[in-house]
This record gives sequence, structure tokens and C-alpha cells, in this order.
Amino acid sequence: MPNKQNATPDTTRQDDLGPAPRQAVSELLRVSPVADDLARRFNEAGYSLALVGGSVRDALLGRLGNDLDFTTDARPDDVLRLVRPWADAVWEVGIAFGTVGCQKQDFQIEITTYRSEAYDRTSRKPSVSYGDSIEEDLVRRDFTVNAMAVALPEKVFIDPHNGLEDLAARTLRTPGTPEDSFSDDPLRMMRAARFAAQLGFEVAPEVVAAMTDMADRIDIVSAERVRDELNKLLLAARPRPGLALLVDTGLAARVLPELPALRLERDEHHRHKDVYEHSLIVLEQAIDLEDDGPDLTLRLAALLHDIGKPRTRRFESDGRVSFHHHEVVGAKMTKARMTKLKYPTQLVKEVSRLVELHLRFHGYGSGEWTDSAVRRYVRDGGPLLDRLHKLTRSDCTTRNKRKAAALSRAYDGLEERIARLQEQEELDAIRPDLDGNDIMRILNVSPGPQIGRAYAFLLELRLEKGPLGPEAAEAELREWWAAQA
Repeated sequence: MPNKQNATPDTTRQDDLGPAPRQAVSELLRVSPVADDLARRFNEAGYSLALVGGSVRDALLGRLGNDLDFTTDARPDDVLRLVRPWADAVWEVGIAFGTVGCQKQDFQIEITTYRSEAYDRTSRKPSVSYGDSIEEDLVRRDFTVNAMAVALPEKVFIDPHNGLEDLAARTLRTPGTPEDSFSDDPLRMMRAARFAAQLGFEVAPEVVAAMTDMADRIDIVSAERVRDELNKLLLAARPRPGLALLVDTGLAARVLPELPALRLERDEHHRHKDVYEHSLIVLEQAIDLEDDGPDLTLRLAALLHDIGKPRTRRFESDGRVSFHHHEVVGAKMTKARMTKLKYPTQLVKEVSRLVELHLRFHGYGSGEWTDSAVRRYVRDGGPLLDRLHKLTRSDCTTRNKRKAAALSRAYDGLEERIARLQEQEELDAIRPDLDGNDIMRILNVSPGPQIGRAYAFLLELRLEKGPLGPEAAEAELREWWAAQA
């Protein structure tokens, strides 16, 4: 039987909204008639429905998109029964956690049954129990700014934990104690860092203290959930505050230990750049160079490009500090960490390759590269070349304006040379002048390892001398083949 206990929320819980928030909520409901339509279906079936969480928060901030979150006392099977005839599409990916997703017109909708989540000490997945009141649901939300709701279709604003006040103060607090909140779901500690980055909010001191004390609890959360939260943080407009919070609370040491490891010890005898601060600046500068929105590949490479430095640091006899081959070591470390965090294989390859290549340009500093060296640079960058340009430019954080200008001019020159060679030689698809069939015909040999060796010889020839044409390439191939005998 439907639970009607809270079909009509108590209007005494409606906060005395100022004109701006009231207008924001009214505007939300005005431009979203789909919400009232859905609420009527639930009410007619004897259930409550409320817009909740991030949707209410974003409406009050004036940044609501087409993703709408609702909460209800209806159980998931009842939700499915109500939305299937109504929605344009329905999905059940989150139904084990009480969430039914659907699409209606241009709106992406999630409807979640009142619930509470809790981990035991050994579980990597939350256990879900359903509740019967919206108060019970809201108190289990992560932060007060996400614990506000608008009951529909009455349009009653529900804010039992002063979320509106914290929203105005741009502060992240938990509805209950942060210790209880993070015990329920330790991933909320990373979510605090993410919201600090996405929203530009300050995290309340008691929340920071709990994050620091409970950082080890993040270990029970699955790698996939940690990765997804880290991605959301990195894709924020300003990731630095969130990353700094992860490092300062010790959470980064549990999920991305290579980042705090960049805080290398410095002393008066062996001075060198603050690698941690440098990496954050490189990330910020890379973001400034993005063309078409946030680029996770570029941002990960910028953040991780120097993680090989702690393992390769050497104090030289002349007082300098060296980090020889840190790009090679860093690429291997990047691959290992991203694999552990269950990143897709292709993304792991791309980020690791960018880390490996990020120093390649610095051999060009004097502008003396041959055309062959430029071709090899393009070949090695491959489809990542545009990102490699941006990463390399971002990696200049010197305060010496003259040095920075010289590096920028040098890279401008390299890009101009690449553009000229691309126009002349189709560098984007560097290949030998002869293919495998040509090689077998000219050398009168069958398929086998020698064809691969011959192809590699011709490719090196192409990189070294540029396009030769079929006749000249054939002559070079015959000469090479004779030398193999």
C-alpha cells in the first residue's frame, strides 16, 4: 500500500525566503512544468514528490541545467510503474540504490526513494535502507546546501538544516555531525573537496577536521567511485582549492599519493623549485589554454607530469639538484596509478605518453632542431600533438620574464615549422614512400620479419630526409637490402 504519511509536507517548515531565492525557486518551477506534471502523477497514486539536493541548490545559485533530482516515499518498483508510461526513456542502472532514471523532453531526471546509506568497516559498497519521511532523507544528505527540497506540487520550500543560510555564506557544512556523515559514506570527504573546487565554497573547520581525522576511511571506497569523484574535481573551473584540501587533510595520500609527494624537502644548500606548487600552476595554465571545454586528458597530464621527480632527485657535487629521466619514471608511475584507479586503458596510455613527452621540446630551446627532429616530434606526439603543445607551454612557470618570453618565442617557432612541414609533407600521417606490397615486389620476398625491418628502415629514412618519391625510395631500399646479405 502507498505510504501517505508525508503526502503533504508541513508548511510551517517553509523558510522565510528573501526575494532572490524565492524568485529562483519560482523560476525553476515556471520553466520546468515537467516537474509539476510528474508530481501530479505521484500525488494521484498517493505518494509524495519533492525536488531535492543539487537541483534546489543550483536553482538558488542561478545555474540550474536540465538535470533534475527528485526524492519520494514511493519504492523503486512503484517509481518504475509511475514513470514508464510518462517518460520518453527509462533506465534502471541505479535501482539497487533506490534510484530510477528517466528522460522527459530535454530533461534528465533521477527519482530516488527516501533512503539512508551506511558502510560497515569492510564494505566497499553502501547498504541501502528506505525511509518514510523527507526529514529522514535530508538529514542523511552530504551537506546542508544539498539538504534542501521543494515539495511538489505545493511548492513548499523545506530547509530543516539551514542550507539556505550556508548557501548565502558559501560554506559547506554537514546536516548532522561530519563524523556521522563521513561514516555513512566516506566518499563525501572527497565530495567536499570537489564542491570547494566547483562552487568556490569554504569548507567549515569542523568538516576539515573530520576529513583529516577520518582520511583512512576512504580506503574502503571502491577505486571506481574515488576515480569518478576525482574526475569531477579535476574538471571543475578551479580545481586547485579542492586538490589542496585533499593534500592538506591527508586524503590525497590515500588516493593519489604522488601529489603530496611532490612537496619535496628544501634546504638552504640545495634550492630548487617547489614541485608541488609548480604542478598546480601548470594545471591552471593548461586550463587557460583549453579550446573546447574541460579536457580531462590534458588536466591529468598537467597535474602528474612531474611525479617522477621525487624518485629521481639527486644532489650534485656542484650544489645543483637534478631529476634525470624523471619524465620516463613519471610515465610509468602515471600508468600504475591510473590503472589502480581503474581509468580506461586508452586514457591511461594518452596521459602516460604526454608525461613521457613533456620534456621533449626543451632540446629545441636554441632553435637548432633539424627538419628531421621536427618530424620525429610530430611523429611521437601523434594524435596527442595539440595537447603536447599546450602541456609544454603550460610547463613554463619561471618568474623570469625574459626567460619565459624566450621559451614562448622558441615554441612559437617550432609550431610554425611544424605547420610549414605539415603543409609540404602531410606530417599528420607520416609513412614511408613504399608500402609493404611494394617492399615484397621490389625485394621479391614473401611476408615475414624482413618486411617489418625494411618498413622500419624506410620510415626512418622518411623522417630523416622527408618525402623522397617512389623511385628514390626504391634505390635506397635496394642498397639497404644488399647490405643485409
